[in-house]
Amino acid sequence: MKFILIPASLFCIALLSPRASANVATFTNSTQNVTFTGLGGNVQNEGVSSVIWGTCVFDGKNTKCTVTAPFTGVGNGGIMTLLVSYPGNGANPLTATSNSVGSPGDNLITLNFTPGSGASFLVTLAETGGPTVTFYQTTNFYFYFSNPACTGVSSCAVGQVGLTQNATITGPIFGTFDCTPVIGQPQGVISASAYGGFTALAPSTWMEIYGVNLATVISQTWAAADFKGNAAPSALGGTTVTVGGQPAFIDYVSLGQVNAQVPSNISAGPQPVVVTTAGGSSVAFTISVNVTEPGLLAPGSFQLKAGQYVAALFPDGKTFVLPPGSIPGVTAARAKPGDTIVFYGVGFGTVTPDIPAGQLVSQANRLASTFQASFAGMPATVNFSGLIAGYLGLYQFNVVVPDVAASDTVPFTFSLGGNAGTQTLLIAIQN
Repeated sequence: MKFILIPASLFCIALLSPRASANVATFTNSTQNVTFTGLGGNVQNEGVSSVIWGTCVFDGKNTKCTVTAPFTGVGNGGIMTLLVSYPGNGANPLTATSNSVGSPGDNLITLNFTPGSGASFLVTLAETGGPTVTFYQTTNFYFYFSNPACTGVSSCAVGQVGLTQNATITGPIFGTFDCTPVIGQPQGVISASAYGGFTALAPSTWMEIYGVNLATVISQTWAAADFKGNAAPSALGGTTVTVGGQPAFIDYVSLGQVNAQVPSNISAGPQPVVVTTAGGSSVAFTISVNVTEPGLLAPGSFQLKAGQYVAALFPDGKTFVLPPGSIPGVTAARAKPGDTIVFYGVGFGTVTPDIPAGQLVSQANRLASTFQASFAGMPATVNFSGLIAGYLGLYQFNVVVPDVAASDTVPFTFSLGGNAGTQTLLIAIQN
């Protein structure tokens, strides 16, 4: 019996952390064959094979090609389905490329789709007497050919088949699928990117987690039904997150990103972040936690030629303080001395009375520390600083523009409790 090792990656994921443990499904021989046919003969196709993937059915709109096999190692075991789906009834757009043709490693390949094919690949684990879970993103999927049959080549190896036009290797497959969530390195966890995207967190702030296999749904955002009264969900789409062992509150999950509010009762210092799904728990990602990590709303779309502009709003709630016409589709005007404008932020610390993370704000409050805003070094009057009613962890600052010289590139700075914020921001002022 000759086995051919084929680590298959449908997605390019860089700089992933090593895994201390894994939730690995081991599947035995499939009943459907997989066939590679070589496209070799020129440099462009050297080491490339087209792939016929198991049993294919066209439903009048899409073609779905499946390979099924029994699995063990996850839950109670059951039936694994490996599915390739693509629009239309043409040739399967799946190809196999050898990483090192003509060497002992020529059986190490990657699977790819023809660009623009609209194809997708997923793994479904139907557990015996338990749930059926679909994994839309694979990062560590290995399979072997069992008793392969080859034609057109003397060496029954994937790389050699790829080198030889119309040579084939075919047979049932078996192998493993690691469905463990993985948090990326080196910056797999940051504070909310539109608010500074810092590499440290604060209690009750918002964070973004990046990686793979972070959810078993393509994407999901919380809805009213996910709340219990004023309490936000700590699980969404089957994904949970802990920071320092405490549950975080999740508003969005997808295959490669999770957005969550950090719990309020974690201590300053290094703390582990762990993502858990039906595929297991990630290796802990250690991130620093500070008492505060303040950031004002300044999204990447507000990065203009002159620099990064802060996202300040006029009281009408729809006009941003920017040079008019600077961002297509965004209503903008310059502010004048005496105008009251509104800023938004995260990570600014406790308020009075205290409102814990995970609770929709329903009462009047004030920021415990002093927030100071300055335009070109000129201090401004702050009429309000605190959490916004109906939201979680989102601060609002109502600021009166001081008498400063007109410019589209006025430096805007702020401090919290006497400590300067670290963002470099601009704002547009007219007289």
